[in-house]
Amino acid sequence: MDVMTRFELDELSTLIVGVIALFVGGYIRQNIPFLRRIDMPNAVVGALAVAVIVLLLQLFLDFNVVFASRLKDALLLIFFTTIGLSAKLAALKSGGKPLLILCAVTVLALVIQNLSGAGLAALWGAQPAYGVLVGSLSFVGGPGTAMAWAKELEAQGLANAQVVAVGAATLAVVAGALVAGPVTGWIVKRHKLHAAEGADSVVTFAPPPPAPEPKSGDSGLIESLLSTVLVLALAVLMGEKLNTYAREAGLLLPGFLSAMIAGVVITNLADVIKHPLEFGPIEKGGAVALQLFLVMALMSTPLISVAVIIVPLMLNVAIQVAATVAIAYFVLFRLLGKDYDAAVTSGGFLGFGLSSMPVAMATMDEVGKRYGPSPKAFLLITLAGSFFVDLANAVVAKVFLGLPYFSIVAPAAGG
Repeated sequence: MDVMTRFELDELSTLIVGVIALFVGGYIRQNIPFLRRIDMPNAVVGALAVAVIVLLLQLFLDFNVVFASRLKDALLLIFFTTIGLSAKLAALKSGGKPLLILCAVTVLALVIQNLSGAGLAALWGAQPAYGVLVGSLSFVGGPGTAMAWAKELEAQGLANAQVVAVGAATLAVVAGALVAGPVTGWIVKRHKLHAAEGADSVVTFAPPPPAPEPKSGDSGLIESLLSTVLVLALAVLMGEKLNTYAREAGLLLPGFLSAMIAGVVITNLADVIKHPLEFGPIEKGGAVALQLFLVMALMSTPLISVAVIIVPLMLNVAIQVAATVAIAYFVLFRLLGKDYDAAVTSGGFLGFGLSSMPVAMATMDEVGKRYGPSPKAFLLITLAGSFFVDLANAVVAKVFLGLPYFSIVAPAAGG
């Protein structure tokens, strides 16, 4: 049997391929209505296209393309740092009791998703840590979060973690987008709900006090960008120091998690001293970092390995969808008062609980066009998604993976 030819790309070449894949993914999405409807990220579509090409080269030409990974790791830290920097704890005051209920139910969903995943892993005879990876990390977390944790778990000895993460998170995006809208419409029709009289169709948000506007002109823009770079670098450095101290204390934290915690500290300290950060450049930087990380991480995925575990992944999707829909309808909808706003909020919860925040917003927007606006639902979901969901998911996942039952004692085959 001939030895497969191996072609390794350096960091710059990998970045170029990744950026081209993003444009290709955007073009494909624009021309396939189904992909637009389910809000599949450009990075996922483009990366899968590259992965398919790599697979064809492997199967028919015995030619394997290997992508670099150091830049991808740096982008991961930057993305999670921006999540931390957006975590305004003062936002709790804007949402009041309904936001606290939504946050509490979100934690419940995180726990149930991980228990469901662990149960399936046990039935399949797989390492329990896979259950967390295909649980909240893939569904509430999405592809970016799933791939980040998969990298850490593989380093600890969980074989094929990134392959499992790709399959679970991609199926989650599709399933959530297909389920959230119809379930929300069913709730509205079943309970004969209507938008409140005189509800404004324009959604108004109540985030924490806005950061100062950047100065006008090129010099002001450059100063704003440099300030953002400084804050990001400071947060990453603080995260590294926190990680070192935690390791010395016997606590193993993923690098991206400690960077996110550092971001939380910095942004809330800035608010305390009345010098809030300019979030516009931070948000854009985080979006770019996420897209590049996703496309660079996913395009190197061996698709043939995902195909091998497709049966348990599909079964996992069915279990997770059933559990999350039950939580949305029997718990969240009722705790929020069983009115129209509660129904739309439940739809948004299904969006980010099974897929992503864009799916959550698209679901609520579509329901609003059909049955009437719900500014309250948009406010609650935006506040929860902007500062709480990712932090809660990281904490819950860390707690689960720290339990003896989930410890990774030896490399195990995925699925």
